[in-house]
Amino acid sequence: MAIKVGIVGARGLSTLQGFKSLPDTEVVALCDLDGDYCRETAAKHGIPRTYRIYEDMLASDIDAVVVATPMQLHVPQTILALQSGKHVLSEVTAGVSMDELWWLKETVESTGSVYMMAENYCYIPQNQLILSMVKQGLFGEVYFGEGEYLHDIRSLAFRHNRSGAAEGTKATWRNYWQLGKRGAFYPTHSLGPVMQWFEGDRIRSVSCYGTGWHTDNRFRQEDTSITLCQMESGKLIKLRIDCISKRPHNMSYYTLQGTKGCFEAPRGLGDQHKVWFESDSEHPDHAKWRPLSDYNAYLPERYKNVTEEQKAAGHWGGDFFIVEDFVHAVKGLQKPAIDVYDACEWTAVALLSELSAMNGGKSMEMPDFRKASSYAEQITRI
Repeated sequence: MAIKVGIVGARGLSTLQGFKSLPDTEVVALCDLDGDYCRETAAKHGIPRTYRIYEDMLASDIDAVVVATPMQLHVPQTILALQSGKHVLSEVTAGVSMDELWWLKETVESTGSVYMMAENYCYIPQNQLILSMVKQGLFGEVYFGEGEYLHDIRSLAFRHNRSGAAEGTKATWRNYWQLGKRGAFYPTHSLGPVMQWFEGDRIRSVSCYGTGWHTDNRFRQEDTSITLCQMESGKLIKLRIDCISKRPHNMSYYTLQGTKGCFEAPRGLGDQHKVWFESDSEHPDHAKWRPLSDYNAYLPERYKNVTEEQKAAGHWGGDFFIVEDFVHAVKGLQKPAIDVYDACEWTAVALLSELSAMNGGKSMEMPDFRKASSYAEQITRI
């Protein structure tokens, strides 16, 4: 029997092609408050049913929901879906407050339905290749990683009409929930892949520092925020978020350092993914990078055998494989690849970094979402 999927948020269709490319799954419903746009989009993509009222879609015969609405709606809509017996694939971030993260964790645990966060940057082929190489010990013990998300989104903070022209100064949700926040408000693209490379570890504390306001004084978000995540093991992850500065985009820059080798993603202008390993035996003064592509034999098998249809799903094929993992979890074939505990911890970096930035970089303790069971443990220490 086919898994029937409904999507809420007609402008968030990054998973659509992935579902279409899988057997025994079909997107049968689309929901959006903009009824005209919802109907136009559904007709364009062959989605048979449309809804303006989210609860009406949940009352239908769908099995799973993709929550692809603005981030402040993710937790309320996810909880409604889980309580309606639906499985959920939620876009990032998981929520917008610490309380929401606890509500989300508790609801997933009490309902038993599948929840997975759709952090598709974890599924970029190069990031999956590095993960495979880490697991096979090529980097030795990894102890430092970096992630950066550099993307000027100031134009998205104000409303545009269908033709793309700005509609005066009407603010969008991004003006408040993204550029209206301090700290690493959108960390999961930068953090997710690196956290998977630090498999089995967890974040112990978060510290964040901002540059102040130099580019655009309309926004509370500082030009650049640097966030340091100290791991339970004592290892370190560094994040840079910059959605204000005037510069070329670079939304998927990562580094990794281990005892036997290191990795760096491209910076631009003809650069490429590259690695170096101690086993190459050069004297340190003469060490040279090698293309990461030299190690494509370490790619997971499904990436080696990816079809053109799967690649077309988006994000270099990642948008297909994330949907595949979600569907396998719904079928009971595997656990969610990015579960509710990952989702809460990675998202909490945003919320704790804001408090840290407003308190001079004060170290903020990360709660243990996997272990905390009592209300007394659900606290944010200042």
